[in-house]
Amino acid sequence: MSEMIAIEYGDVATAKTAREKIMDLQRQGLISLRDAAVVEVSAGGKIKMHQAASMTGAGAASGAMWGGLIGLLFFAPFLGMAIGAGTGALAGKATDVGVDDSFMRDLAATLQPGSAVLFLLVDQVTVDKVVQEMASMQLGGRLLRSSLSREAEQQLSDAVEAARLAHV
Repeated sequence: MSEMIAIEYGDVATAKTAREKIMDLQRQGLISLRDAAVVEVSAGGKIKMHQAASMTGAGAASGAMWGGLIGLLFFAPFLGMAIGAGTGALAGKATDVGVDDSFMRDLAATLQPGSAVLFLLVDQVTVDKVVQEMASMQLGGRLLRSSLSREAEQQLSDAVEAARLAHV
């Protein structure tokens, strides 16, 4: 079962830096993520989502490949690729994987303009090593929500708070 974690940062650049570090830790095998998204609240209060992976692009590429192959059967591979890419892009855009978009928007709407939230959907984690690595970056942050156990949430909250105090 995946665990959802939301951490608020003072600005979008810091939240993106934290996401990049988490992605690096995933490459090292210390954490396994299903989703990592940054949601920014602009100075005007507009909410902008920065997804880690675009399903639209993946759908378009897959659709173009299959459309091209089917188009070969009818001697119109380019037409098949164009139709397949368009259909794949639409299907990819409609696909929502990871943290629910409406939940992310609702939570971000409660924040101050200029801030950002890092949403993580975690499958597996080596908690002590990930917390140590993230604390060493001194990015600050404030734990907003999680689906962790109380003990794990307290450990994470303490680590985030210690990093925030070291950052100030």
